[in-house]
Amino acid sequence: MREKEIAEFWSAHPCGDHLVGGASRGGRCEYEEFFTRYDTFKYRLEPHIPGCLDGLDVAGRRVLEIGLGQGAESEQLIRRGALWTGVDLTETSVERVRTRLTQRNLPWEGLHRANVLDLPFPADSFDLVFSHGVLHHVPDIMAAQREIHRVLRPGGELVAMLYARWSLNYLLSIGLLRRAALAVIYPLARAGLFKPSGVVGAHVRNARRAGLCSYLRMRQFIHHNTDGPDNPHSRVYDVRTARQHFPDFSLVRVHKHFMHAPPLPVHALPGGRVAGWHLWVHMRPKWRTDESAATSTSETTAEWCGPATKDR
Repeated sequence: MREKEIAEFWSAHPCGDHLVGGASRGGRCEYEEFFTRYDTFKYRLEPHIPGCLDGLDVAGRRVLEIGLGQGAESEQLIRRGALWTGVDLTETSVERVRTRLTQRNLPWEGLHRANVLDLPFPADSFDLVFSHGVLHHVPDIMAAQREIHRVLRPGGELVAMLYARWSLNYLLSIGLLRRAALAVIYPLARAGLFKPSGVVGAHVRNARRAGLCSYLRMRQFIHHNTDGPDNPHSRVYDVRTARQHFPDFSLVRVHKHFMHAPPLPVHALPGGRVAGWHLWVHMRPKWRTDESAATSTSETTAEWCGPATKDR
């Protein structure tokens, strides 16, 4: 049931639509203008992404992207020479990415509507699996990581962006400010002294259904404070949690980016490497790594991880 809820949510709320006005269902020019507008906004907000993709060395390698959004990273990977295949849980995303790649005459090997829990590929199919901002929305992450492990070739790599626990967004904005604001607003709304609308109104409705105390518990509150109050499922990660939830992989490298803590205006501030919201993890299947790689993993994680090292 949870997978159906997630698919319905992301079909109704395609990634980034609300930020740039949404895509019409018009012709070629309308979609082209939307993709250009979306990419301009995205990479102005998250300028680290192209550099991170440059470091993946995807040219001539078979790459599987899990979770496609509007296809911005899909295009970037293909333009860097990846032999690209993409999967997404929603038909909305698959069709938008197909439109983007077709209109821009970009080649791809495969594009499928599929669940990460049941990937439609034989074992050892890909050199690299890439997923940006998706796997933290998968409830059965243990099954997902097993399936990713299965489709990776010997020497393959999983690169994923996950929401970061040790971040300004999680610790201050979500964990303190938004919870405190709702604790104040909720009784006023129940008493009829305040009629919240929009996102705040949605949180009040959620709290009324779940009970305020239950809703404010972080294991519940986090679901509704990453991608909108109707989002069914989200997690946050640090080094320890990444190792726990991806037991078939060894952590090779970790780096953080993106100062993001709405409603605080922090995007222009330094500190993303320490308190950023986006945690990039680079992993290799455990049965492919030797003792020297394991030693390198420990050293590299300590170098890049910052505050998350306290959990080891």
